[in-house]
Amino acid sequence: MSRPYHHTRLGFRNPPGSPPFYRFSFDMAKEALKFTVEMRRMAAKKDRLEHRWVETPEAAYNQMTQVVGKTNAVTWLGHASFIVHMEGLTFLTDPFLTDYASPVALPQLKRLVPSAIPIKKLPKLDMILLSHNHYDHMDAKALKELAKLQPDVLVVVPLRLREYMIKYGFKKVVELDWYQDVEEKGAVVSVVPAVHFSRRTAFDTNRTLWCGFVVRKKNRSFYFAGDTAYGEVFKEMGAIYGPIDVGLIPIGAYQPRSIMAPVHATPEEGIAIAEDLKVKHMVGMHWGTIRLTSEPMLEPAQRFMRAETHVERVLLKIGETRHFEELAIAPPDLHHRVGIETEMA
Repeated sequence: MSRPYHHTRLGFRNPPGSPPFYRFSFDMAKEALKFTVEMRRMAAKKDRLEHRWVETPEAAYNQMTQVVGKTNAVTWLGHASFIVHMEGLTFLTDPFLTDYASPVALPQLKRLVPSAIPIKKLPKLDMILLSHNHYDHMDAKALKELAKLQPDVLVVVPLRLREYMIKYGFKKVVELDWYQDVEEKGAVVSVVPAVHFSRRTAFDTNRTLWCGFVVRKKNRSFYFAGDTAYGEVFKEMGAIYGPIDVGLIPIGAYQPRSIMAPVHATPEEGIAIAEDLKVKHMVGMHWGTIRLTSEPMLEPAQRFMRAETHVERVLLKIGETRHFEELAIAPPDLHHRVGIETEMA
């Protein structure tokens, strides 16, 4: 029996039609060195989101508690971490909730904005959706604390990550390949492709799978992209899973393109993903919380809001909660926050 295309002898690879990974060369080595120098320069500038982009802890907690178990809404905790409230269930995505996106406390990988809601104040969860093993998505310290507080929550992961979750203390873990489903409490969770890679150490590149998720319950649905570049696979996914009510899709960490194009989408490519998947309302994520790449802090937001598309889109404050129906309505101060003075077409 032949193995699926994305399975290799040692691990996994991206779907056909994905942008190719760069190969080592002298020019690429120079580009990597230039990128390292630029990142140090950006870190020294202390470029970060202004307070107008961040809810106070009190406001974030109050907004969240008003919707838990009662309505369909999303709460952005920062980066790729959301609480999604849908049809009476509560989902947590990629819980990077502590201070560092690294196994040790490296200053350059410290969060610029703390998690909007502390781990101990999170609501009772029905599911945790974990897309891949990078430190800014699979936060071992946060997951271990969550396992102590809520050991019986269902954790859904891509292939070869189950053993990590068991080790962290979770009792219910489902490990799935792309296009496989699990049903829990009336919700169907589908693991879907992403264009990315995995690495936890210097020696385990692509040994575990990476993914996104489509979740449906009754007549409601959401898509969580995890971390991804753009590729041909999204048109295929749109034919299978579209239309989708809400898409949580990355728009940041994309410069320089010579290095990031195979793994991270630009704002325009994030919108193309939403278009391919027939997403009705898109929320831009994976920006503003931690500096991973060299674009200016507000550039992803500005490009995202300027791009032409039929998809309704919105940017949330870190800590903000909004109902599904409100994701088509731009907050009154949004253009001021992103530095856009003219109205969008």
